[in-house]
Amino acid sequence: MAILQTAERLLADRLLSEVSVDDLAKGAGISRPTFYFYFPSKQAVLLALFDRALKQVESALDGLQELVLADPVAGWRLAISAFFESFAPHPWVARAGAAALTTDREVREIWLALMQKWIDETAALIRAERERGAAPETIAAEDLATSLNLMNERAMTSTLAAERPAIEHERLVDTLTHIWLTSIYGS
Repeated sequence: MAILQTAERLLADRLLSEVSVDDLAKGAGISRPTFYFYFPSKQAVLLALFDRALKQVESALDGLQELVLADPVAGWRLAISAFFESFAPHPWVARAGAAALTTDREVREIWLALMQKWIDETAALIRAERERGAAPETIAAEDLATSLNLMNERAMTSTLAAERPAIEHERLVDTLTHIWLTSIYGS
């Protein structure tokens, strides 16, 4: 869709707050009223870009629980890699999303609901690993899952936005996987 392509092009150089509906409509070759036929706001365009990347993540994570139970290193690495690799081709979407989290209530509410879903799924996997004796009982699974997911969010965002300090792109997944494995399973 031309509106999404235009948004990606514009977000490569600007934050969402610096892009107008007129910019999006003009770039897509449509009128402002036609834009509103497709999207209720520019925030909805950003959410559609998020949704596209998140569908890739969900597809990649199908069967994650079975993989973690069979091969924890491969399972957790896949989970971390799926998020990073889904957003890596579109770093400006991650950057725009991170900026919008502090300024846009709709984007923030949707993102926080998704974060809670991922935290809940992570906590359930940590509890499953503890129940089968593969991981030690340490801090509350929910606290560990929250900390790990929030760490990933910030580390990935800084890498994708080319901020400094940040972990180098080619070392990010290995670094985060190491931290997750050490935190969940101990030394």
